[in-house]
Order: sequence, then structure tokens, then C-alpha cells
Amino acid sequence: MICPFCKKEAKWCDNVERYGKRYGKSYMCYWCEPCDAYVGCHNNTQKALGTMANQDLRSRRMLAHSVLDPLWKSGKYNRHQVYSILKKHFGYEVHVGSSNEEQCDKIIKFIKSLP
Repeated sequence: MICPFCKKEAKWCDNVERYGKRYGKSYMCYWCEPCDAYVGCHNNTQKALGTMANQDLRSRRMLAHSVLDPLWKSGKYNRHQVYSILKKHFGYEVHVGSSNEEQCDKIIKFIKSLP
């Protein structure tokens, strides 16, 4: 996988290389060491969970989740309903793990506008 930030090859590795210890059941990731961008993988395969993110993008995605997740974790909606609302509003399936900074900002703004 090519890093979208520095255009260098990201290595597929155990996330212990990035974090110093293993996290999760699915511990494989793509990691670009020079710019510290990474993405986890599905079930220890080489299939990425989303797109690679550097620190700025990871922060924005975490912020988007901090606004989005309480909607379904509170029981006000179920998770499927939340993502259906997003799809209806944006016209495409929304995945925070594949969103860029601008898309995250739009998600945050929309969620905050809900009654």
C-alpha cells in the first residue's frame, strides 16, 4: 500500500511495531513509519479497515466518532439507523475510517445539527 501522505510504501506489519505492544484481535496494519500514517486490517488479513491516516486525520476521525457514536450508544438510535441517516443526508455510505478531514468536518456539523 502506498502512503497517501508521503507516497512511500507502507509496510504491512504487526501493530506491535507501531504501538510497542499488540492491540486488538486483529493486530495487523499498514504503517508508514516516516510520516506515522497507518490503518488497521480486517481479521489479520491484508484488507485495510479504511484508509491510512496521519495524526491530523486520526484526530479528526476521533472527533467525528465522539459526536457520532453517542447517538447509537445512548440507545436513541441503533447503529444501522445512524448510518442510514448519514447515507440519506450525504447521498453515499459514510465510513469515518475512510473519510478525509473535510468529510469528517461535514459529518460533525451535520450530527450536531440533529434535534
